[in-house]
Amino acid sequence: MKDVMILTGTGQIGMAIARRMGHGMKIVIGDRKSENANAIANIMNQAGFDCEAMEMDLSSRDSIKSIIAEAQKYGEIKMLVNAAGVSPSQAPIEAILKVDLYGTAVLLEEAGKVIANGGVGVTISSQSGWRMPQLTAEEDALLATTPTEELLNLEILKPENIKDTLHAYQIAKRCNEKRVMAESVKWGERGARINAIAPGIIVTPLALDEFNGSRGDFYKNMFAKCPAGRPGTADEVANVAELLMSNKGAFITGSTFLIDGGATSSYFYGALKPEK
Repeated sequence: MKDVMILTGTGQIGMAIARRMGHGMKIVIGDRKSENANAIANIMNQAGFDCEAMEMDLSSRDSIKSIIAEAQKYGEIKMLVNAAGVSPSQAPIEAILKVDLYGTAVLLEEAGKVIANGGVGVTISSQSGWRMPQLTAEEDALLATTPTEELLNLEILKPENIKDTLHAYQIAKRCNEKRVMAESVKWGERGARINAIAPGIIVTPLALDEFNGSRGDFYKNMFAKCPAGRPGTADEVANVAELLMSNKGAFITGSTFLIDGGATSSYFYGALKPEK
């Protein structure tokens, strides 16, 4: 039996974190497309890791419970890396809310029921959650603590109150961060920790598609005018994950770490500030 890591999503960020933290562990990789999970598992196995791939749908509680059950066959679940999700340009409003908001909430809940003592998790949020106007304290509390099966019935999540896919994505990511805060209390009862990372523009195959797509100029302007003056890399996100998931981060739980080269700061107080 081995300590086990669950990795959901097969993008560059999730793989970078798994490679950084998954040595010596059994890594169970889940993705909506089994061929993607198999591809990442093969790459990592050929680099000396011990990975198993399976199909997993983040929007389905049964599917989430299946990957957890599969992981438990190999040993105690010590790490969760949730890097699954869809972007505003990839999916309609309903799918974004079902996957990024509801699905992440369910995964944190279900993993929190079985995470081992000393275990740790990170979920990948986004800088987008920091861009929308502040919610009320009551709205934040509802996003944090509403039972998962009732989440999508909240007034602020009804279709008539969601302007577009970007708004849906922003509020989903805000909800991720509030769920992490609330779940960290429950994970703490098991001697475990959970945090979120909110990346800005990170160079991945998906980002390169965006750079060359209809919103490419918007993204290029964002990283050109942010204090760092460049996009980030998946390994730089993994640097933060390494802090959070190692003993060096033992006093950190329920937090979200923004890693965006200062783009959010520039959005509010610098060259990226929207014109009124």
